[in-house]
Amino acid sequence: MTESSLEAILKRAAPLTHQQADEIQPFGHLVRMPIALSEQTCKESVENLNQLLADTMTLRDLYKKHHWQVAGPTFYQLHLLFDKHYDEQNELVDKIAERVQLLGGVSVAMAHDVAETTLIPRAPKGREEAPVQISRLLHAHEIVLKEARTMARRAGEGGDDGTNDLLVSDVIRRNELQVWFVAEHVVDVPLTTAL
Repeated sequence: MTESSLEAILKRAAPLTHQQADEIQPFGHLVRMPIALSEQTCKESVENLNQLLADTMTLRDLYKKHHWQVAGPTFYQLHLLFDKHYDEQNELVDKIAERVQLLGGVSVAMAHDVAETTLIPRAPKGREEAPVQISRLLHAHEIVLKEARTMARRAGEGGDDGTNDLLVSDVIRRNELQVWFVAEHVVDVPLTTAL
């Protein structure tokens, strides 16, 4: 093997880094997918789902923040619960993002874009007491649930049964269940003595 042929082989094996090109699909623009839905229906569902995606990502991240920063006598239980709910919200994030892509849209993905889009109020950087963390989570769930119910109705009216099913079967049911598990931690009942 000659020196020049060896260099050619090695050059082909080297990674091509620092590549740049124009976007293949700008955010906010749809690609028509052959899924038997009108362009208007897809557009509306994509816009709604991206809002819900930003809010679900924010809720997910609130769970992780509180998982790391929880303190007090219920630390262990809440630490585990918050992490479990984080994982479940992360699954919803993936399902919502994939639905956006399936409808021909581009899903919101980066933290700064999520921060600009979310309707959930920003939490402070510092630690908060567990009841405040729980109240913050419950408020975020309520925002997501209100959106999801409205969006599910609109998707159903537009014939987008896939989005309606995702919203009702996954997003609404999962968030309602999480609300129940979290809300029960702030019921004012005595710890050791019955009233």
